[in-house]
Amino acid sequence: MPGPPEIQDHAGSAGPACAGPPAVGRDQSEVGSVDNRIGIGVRAGAVVLAGALALAACGEDSRTAARTGASASATASSGAAGGAAAGAPVAQTEAQYEKVVNEVLPSVVQIKTDEGEGSGVVYDDQGDIVTNAHVVAGAKQITVTAASGGQALDAELVGSFNADDLAVVKVSGANLKAARFADSGNAKVGQMVLAMGNPLGLAGSVTNGIVSALNRTVSTQREGAFPGATIGNAIQTSAAINPGNSGGALVDMSGQVLGIPTAAASDPQMGGAAVGIGFATPSNTVKSIVPQLIKDGKVSNTGRAALGVTVRTIIDQSGEETSVGVVSVTRGGPADAAGIKAGDMIVSVNGTRTPSQTELAEVLAQLSPGDTAKVEIKDTGGATRTVDVKLGELPGS
Repeated sequence: MPGPPEIQDHAGSAGPACAGPPAVGRDQSEVGSVDNRIGIGVRAGAVVLAGALALAACGEDSRTAARTGASASATASSGAAGGAAAGAPVAQTEAQYEKVVNEVLPSVVQIKTDEGEGSGVVYDDQGDIVTNAHVVAGAKQITVTAASGGQALDAELVGSFNADDLAVVKVSGANLKAARFADSGNAKVGQMVLAMGNPLGLAGSVTNGIVSALNRTVSTQREGAFPGATIGNAIQTSAAINPGNSGGALVDMSGQVLGIPTAAASDPQMGGAAVGIGFATPSNTVKSIVPQLIKDGKVSNTGRAALGVTVRTIIDQSGEETSVGVVSVTRGGPADAAGIKAGDMIVSVNGTRTPSQTELAEVLAQLSPGDTAKVEIKDTGGATRTVDVKLGELPGS
């Protein structure tokens, strides 16, 4: 008999995509729009839920066999009752899981392109579907299939915003159920979540876990047509996120989408996935960016801080990243107003070293337009100075 089918990774999903450091003069970018796929496949361990164990107390000592037997019988009965009580919380949790899956999974779709595949979440009743930008980057053909199966529907790209790794595709003439999106500002570390999507092409898969941490800044690498991005306020989760989960739903126990699973961590020293460490773009970012994409096909109000410079990573003769070189300065922009010039090197921001574009983007992702940042600069003559820069806003897509 033939063996089981081989499961393969797919391009365009949250699979491994680690590029080496950019060479001097390459990978120029507007700061604040750098790189967002820490994305590597991860096989995270699911949370094991256990009901409270009820222990019956022993009856008082008895001097007669009859009383001893009665005591033993009572203890056995209490133990049985305790076992039933222990199972009740588990059954309740399972019932809630089933309810959430039945409610949300119809809003999760499988997205296939000529470049690979991933997942998506139905955003509204007009056929708009949110996914990750890296899922559809460079695609010439896009199809959408409901989690329950059925006919694949042709979809068109409405718009992408690479800085937050978000995109919207649209299908026409389909009756798709829109998901409900939570306020990710209310997320709590330890709360139970479910990840829904199509890992390794396995449609309609669900994994469970918890919110492991909040407000992570996650940078990922360039891959194919996707330039990479840096996500601020990312939600870290233990729910398994594998290649193909990208663009799916991270759902809370009320049945609302808390975030869009985007990437999972890897440890180069281990040579593979870092188990149980996945990241999702928070729903509040989705609710800010996606309506703009739907309305205009682009993003005007990014809400992200920027210096107003184009930069490149500087490496020394040993191949070590040392600083961020300023290639050009936007006239009248924040850096220009602070006296930063092309040829200067950005060494640190607010005391945090910035040896590469990624580190610089991560610092900026934690700041907001209008904030004042202390930027340490080394000029072409080797002199170092610190200037105050009132940050502007990253230009839209």
